[in-house]
Amino acid sequence: MRALTMTVTLFALAAFTTAGVPAASQAAPEPSSRSAQQPAHRPVLVDCSWRAEVRPSDFILACGDGNSRLASLRWSRWDAGAAQAKGVNWVNDCKPYCAAGRFQAYPVTVRLDRAEPWKKRPELSHYSRITLVYTDSRPERVAQTVSYPLWD
Repeated sequence: MRALTMTVTLFALAAFTTAGVPAASQAAPEPSSRSAQQPAHRPVLVDCSWRAEVRPSDFILACGDGNSRLASLRWSRWDAGAAQAKGVNWVNDCKPYCAAGRFQAYPVTVRLDRAEPWKKRPELSHYSRITLVYTDSRPERVAQTVSYPLWD
C-alpha cells in the first residue's frame, strides 16, 4: 500500500510540475495556412472569430446568422492596394422565413480595399471594405454591385 501511495504521489507531483512550465517553453502549434503571419505591408481579412486571414477560400459575410457567405474563392490579387477574387456568394432566401429558407448560389467577383491599421493588432493592416459584383443572377432587392464596411 505504501508503494502505491508513493507512486501516485510521484505521478501527481510530475503532472503538477509539468503543468507549471511556462507556455513559452512548450512547443507552439503549427501556424494555420489561413492565419496571418504576414508583414504589416500585406493586409489581412478579419473573420467573424477575429482571426486574421490571407487569401481564405471561404468567408462568412453575415456573422450573426450565417445567412450569407462567400465560398470557392480564387484570389488573383492580394497586396497593399487591394485584393480580388472570383467565387460564389451563398445567400439564404429566407422564404418563408430564414430557418426554413434555402441557400442560393450567386457567382461574384470580390474586391477588398481600404487597408488600414487593425484596432486589435495595430501592427497589421486589414481591409476595411468589401465589394461584391454579381456576375450573373443576384439575390432579390440587391444591386449588381454592393459594398460593405468590414469589421475592425
